[in-house]
Amino acid sequence: MLYQSWIGAIVLAAALCMATTGAQAFDDTKYPDWKGRWDRGGIPPRWVAAGQRAPLTPEYQALFEWNTADQKAGGHGLEPSWLCLPPGMPRIMNVFEPMELVITPDVTYVLLSHIHDNRRIYTDGRDWPKEIEPSFKRYSIGKWIDEDGDGRYDVLEVETRNLKNPRTFDPSGLPVHKDGGPVVKERFYLDKANPDILHDQITVEDHALTRPWTVLKTMRREKKPIWVESICAEGNIHVSIGNQHYLLNGDGELMPFMKDQPPPDLKHFSQPKK
Repeated sequence: MLYQSWIGAIVLAAALCMATTGAQAFDDTKYPDWKGRWDRGGIPPRWVAAGQRAPLTPEYQALFEWNTADQKAGGHGLEPSWLCLPPGMPRIMNVFEPMELVITPDVTYVLLSHIHDNRRIYTDGRDWPKEIEPSFKRYSIGKWIDEDGDGRYDVLEVETRNLKNPRTFDPSGLPVHKDGGPVVKERFYLDKANPDILHDQITVEDHALTRPWTVLKTMRREKKPIWVESICAEGNIHVSIGNQHYLLNGDGELMPFMKDQPPPDLKHFSQPKK
């Protein structure tokens, strides 16, 4: 019995030693301090600043103009998020809800206080899988870089592929190509003058654009945050039936979205007898 207890103690000690060794393998002093809550600091959620124009092809410029006219008339245009669909990449990085970044040796997690919008950025040296099922935020592979040679990483470079639609760049309905085949490249880094400012330089290669397009997103840090929960479907009053959009009033009754809008087809329901 004493012999078995002694063997058990050795096994337990070895396991604890291995666990400790594994824990020590991650030297967080090599990585930047991205702890806290990151917000876009009052910057509007549009992809470009006022006065700038996206380098859209003529086809997609015409589509965007139709979208703008439809929104001005009270419609949704190309904007899909009113149905609580995920915004997808690169729109996630408009940071429309507070964001948290969690760094581990193999994965950096981008967590937003909004359902469906968390990302995994793999930094374990893997290659692209032969087959990837498209999704709204899809597959991201990253690489840490020590730019100034001080032994600490300064930049996280990321590439994201295999995205699917419907998506837009922002709530204005700025379109991405219908083929869903863009490549999104990012460079995350702290501002050298203010470590509470995080930059995400994003370059998009998309067939709706005449050239690769680069924008700079900036987030500000709150070090002692209070986290909130945001669930899009909770209280959503929008209803889509066929190709028509409707609303629910406070009593849960179906209402028209546009003036003189026809009601939905009720052929599958029993009609009241006159």
